[in-house]
Amino acid sequence: MLDAAKITEKVREVMEDKDFSGVVLCKHHGQPLFQMVRGYANRSEELLNNINTRFGIASGCKLFTAVSIGQLIEEGKFALESTLKDVLSLTFPAWDPEITVHQLLTHTSGVPDYFDEDVMDDFSALWKDRPVYTMRNLSDFLPMFQHLPMKSAPGQQFHYNNAAFIVLGLIVEQYTGITFTTYVEEHIFKRCGMQDSGYFKTDQLPRNTATGYIDADDGTWTSNIFSIPVQGGADGGAYVTVPDMIRFWDALMGHLLLSEEMTRYLLTPHKHDEDEAYYGLGIWLELRENEIFKTHVMGFDPGVSFMSGVYPKHGVQLVVISNQESGPYPITLAVEEALV
Repeated sequence: MLDAAKITEKVREVMEDKDFSGVVLCKHHGQPLFQMVRGYANRSEELLNNINTRFGIASGCKLFTAVSIGQLIEEGKFALESTLKDVLSLTFPAWDPEITVHQLLTHTSGVPDYFDEDVMDDFSALWKDRPVYTMRNLSDFLPMFQHLPMKSAPGQQFHYNNAAFIVLGLIVEQYTGITFTTYVEEHIFKRCGMQDSGYFKTDQLPRNTATGYIDADDGTWTSNIFSIPVQGGADGGAYVTVPDMIRFWDALMGHLLLSEEMTRYLLTPHKHDEDEAYYGLGIWLELRENEIFKTHVMGFDPGVSFMSGVYPKHGVQLVVISNQESGPYPITLAVEEALV
């Protein structure tokens, strides 16, 4: 039996210690276990975060891309083993033509990335020579990787890759005839009842949306408006509320977005990363004693940090979301310690 009071107190201590800004929601068998809110959505105006504040989730929405691809596969448009040359009319001169959709989804395609985390650690550095306000469509990213050589042979190794998900988004656009962001909003968000979520532009944010903040060591801060693309896409950048993220998990696990068979395959550990971390299709899986302990997504950008997961054995759903660059990890650990 989970002790809600004990977990809440522990999480509160961590939030205070880390000066957390954001929202935390934990549900147990569909019922709220606890929810906590702290910090400012807008520091200049001293507007506090609330349970329905919208936050960016960076790479946390790669799962939306995987679900989109799964829906098109179930419609018979193509298959997981379809090759890139057969599903996308764009050309990538230096890439292996036999790359598959499955490999793109599992970060095993070997394609080059526009933000390679092996050699870069400052996402905002990408935009020093390429203004973020020009990054409004998936095609705007192509010059950053389309003509680069393969990083490795297809299927050879797991290497987390943002460009691969840009390509997946372009596949969605080619087969649907609409923008990727419109597709997700219409076929995922609306179906889930995620009425407060969307791929909002940083220069046109709707009300009750948190500004992302980058804190310097000297105590000063800046917003992240010049550090992330003006609009998110297939590799990340959607905005959600904490209740909406729970609605997404309910819809996914309840097979409202994909069939039971496709959902099960999406949540299967396909590739091992390191230690207990595995990857399904657009989603992370943590195994303990050969069982899935956690099915989860996470995202980190300048001024954005997000972790959310489902703990199937414990009947727990957790969303931790912040408009700072850190905070969700220690809070998530504090909750997980209570599940052992």
